[in-house]
Amino acid sequence: MNAPLPLAGVGAGGAVGSALRHESALLHVAGQATYIDDIAVPPGTLHAAFGVAAHAHARLTSIDLAAVRAAPGVVDVLTAADLPGANNYGGIVADDPLLAAGRIDYHGQPLFLVLAQSHLAARRAARLARVEAEALPAILTIEDAIAAASYIAPPRELVRGDPDAAIRAAPHRLSGRTRCGGQDHFYLEGQVALAYPDEDGQVRIVSSTQHPTEVQHLVAHALDLPAHAVRVECRRMGGGFGGKESQPALLACMAAIAARRTGRPVKLRLDRDDDMVITGKRHPFLIEYEVGHDARGRILGARFLLASNCGYSTDLSGPVNDRAICHVDNAYFLAHVAVRNLQCRTHTVSNTAFRGFGGPQGMFAIEHAIDAIARALGADPLDVRRANYYGGAGRDTTHYGQTVDDNILAAITDDLEASAAYRTRRAALAARNARSPIVKRGLALTPVKFGISFNATHLNQAGALVNIYSDGSVLVNHGGTEMGQGLYTKVAQVVAEELGIPVTRVRVSAADTHKVPNTSATAASSGSDLNGMAARDACRQLRARLAAHAAALWGVAPEAVRFAGGRVASAAHSLAFDELAHKAWFARVSLSAQGFYATPEIHWDRQRLHGRPFYYFAYGVAAAEVAVDTLTGETRIERVDILHDVGTSLNPALDRGQVEGGFVQGAGWLTSEELWWDGHGRLATHAPSTYKIPTAADVPRDFRVRLVDGCPNRVPTIYRSKAVGEPPLMLALSVFHAIRDAVASLAPAGRPVHLDAPATPEAILAAIDDLRGEA
Repeated sequence: MNAPLPLAGVGAGGAVGSALRHESALLHVAGQATYIDDIAVPPGTLHAAFGVAAHAHARLTSIDLAAVRAAPGVVDVLTAADLPGANNYGGIVADDPLLAAGRIDYHGQPLFLVLAQSHLAARRAARLARVEAEALPAILTIEDAIAAASYIAPPRELVRGDPDAAIRAAPHRLSGRTRCGGQDHFYLEGQVALAYPDEDGQVRIVSSTQHPTEVQHLVAHALDLPAHAVRVECRRMGGGFGGKESQPALLACMAAIAARRTGRPVKLRLDRDDDMVITGKRHPFLIEYEVGHDARGRILGARFLLASNCGYSTDLSGPVNDRAICHVDNAYFLAHVAVRNLQCRTHTVSNTAFRGFGGPQGMFAIEHAIDAIARALGADPLDVRRANYYGGAGRDTTHYGQTVDDNILAAITDDLEASAAYRTRRAALAARNARSPIVKRGLALTPVKFGISFNATHLNQAGALVNIYSDGSVLVNHGGTEMGQGLYTKVAQVVAEELGIPVTRVRVSAADTHKVPNTSATAASSGSDLNGMAARDACRQLRARLAAHAAALWGVAPEAVRFAGGRVASAAHSLAFDELAHKAWFARVSLSAQGFYATPEIHWDRQRLHGRPFYYFAYGVAAAEVAVDTLTGETRIERVDILHDVGTSLNPALDRGQVEGGFVQGAGWLTSEELWWDGHGRLATHAPSTYKIPTAADVPRDFRVRLVDGCPNRVPTIYRSKAVGEPPLMLALSVFHAIRDAVASLAPAGRPVHLDAPATPEAILAAIDDLRGEA
């Protein structure tokens, strides 16, 4: 059995690079970590529940709430007419109503809010309303939206070179059509907000959110208040994955409105079914492509259509689709390419951010094309992938104009191909499949190149507040939020490293808009990059003040003062950090500093889809082996080998956990997590009984994960580390293509495999029937 990870590291006790356990690990396993639903609410707290629409698209004519108001325990009911400010929680475009007014745009849309003395009483009462609505034609699919020209934004196209001419002149051409489904975030802690009315009309909200500042601003608009009258706090979330970036504002706004209206605290918590029905998902994409290539499989020209189901409103669909466009190359140089993007408006829940933020869908498109080329040529897909890699003269610029100058793809592919014994195992699997008529095995090795930074340049900033108390203990507050990924642990390590003290002397407090203002969402894998650098800036200000004070005490130059091992020393002097902190306080030296960081060198022209949107790229490769039962369509992941690039790791234990978790979540998206709406726009898969996320039994039987060693980030990020939250999810494309490889073994080489994602047993059986010519 492995020994438990230490809380404190070696040396200074908070050394960056130490494999420290998560700062809340013991609280998590003991059930003592406080989430919002665990907070003891004061007497008189009201509990809220939404009443929701039963139509996908309708004209709302009347709502009879008499039975709701008369229900046991009900204190008040709010409709759109009762809202004091903006009826909107859309962060980019104001097209997300808090409560529907006059028109219903999706099944499950909130119509009214019930306030009651208990959560159960509110939920029961919400079912008693009599809603009159005139049904209208509903657009439910991407194809329907395209036919009706129903879009949330005009179609967009990025073109480099002359793709049509390149395709026509190519010796080989092929085209394809596929789709990848959506995905529910299925965070363990559902959406929840707790609002307290405060003096002078102010309000304080504890929100399970990745974006406290956006919640603050939208609540202020909803209450018609200035931002300084709204305080938003978040100590931790029980998972987010992008689902708590824009969605929490709905609950926070309504809880705040109700609290201010009644003068009582209000808690609004969605149960799992309501959460899945009301909140957005990963965007499903319909993908079409046409490519021209040479005999090696190198792409000479390509044209892609990326059509996404955005749902009824804008939400974050614009930037999600931008990132899909930017990642349609994945690891491959495309000299001549056109990418047309359709952002389809449908009468379904508005889709939103999800880990990868459009990147996985863009990568899915190019990987599908690459695999199709390999099948058509009868070549090993890895050889075709390598033939198209970035690298070599004139092959280092993306289709959106950014130079790929930190490319390690070839080297890490060489490493994993050898360590995973890829060639030997492929030959062995071919022989095994020839002997096995029912269970077929497949093997695929796929790469990832993922850009790190927000596409929206202005969001690449962060602030941090570091306070040293007179006893030498340190409290840190920053704009990032903790959702289990270990951001607070990494920031504590950074602070401990900078001040030369044990990490046990550092505490990171809840994200709080009254302490660090104007923060960006903890998203885009940028949490450590941004907030770690901001915290370092604050620490260096404090260290300079302390060094100057110590230098004055000792009669030495400030440059001669060193901080390490919990002590401050010069060549001839030494004292404990705690003692110096007390002396500095006594001498009236400020022990509080506000740090700031803005990512340099990035720029993005959203109209031209051109620039340097990413500060750097993170890379990875994965080899997955699967077994497919061709009678039932069931799959099993037998072995996975991963080599992932995290630069110089801030915390190898946390980084490895992110790689493993991201991979398994990606495998769920591509295999088992099927969202299904009926012909009336009702989500049928709204509970774990029908929506299947991976379980412990779905983790690869043989799971080998390594972090790239000795390869620091080439740009000056926090201690030359790299982001790790999102990139590993796309490594799961290896699982999908291993399934395709297994299915392909049922027919002679050269036959195309028509398999969409998720590759559920039904989808696999359909692909097998198609391949055999039985359907």
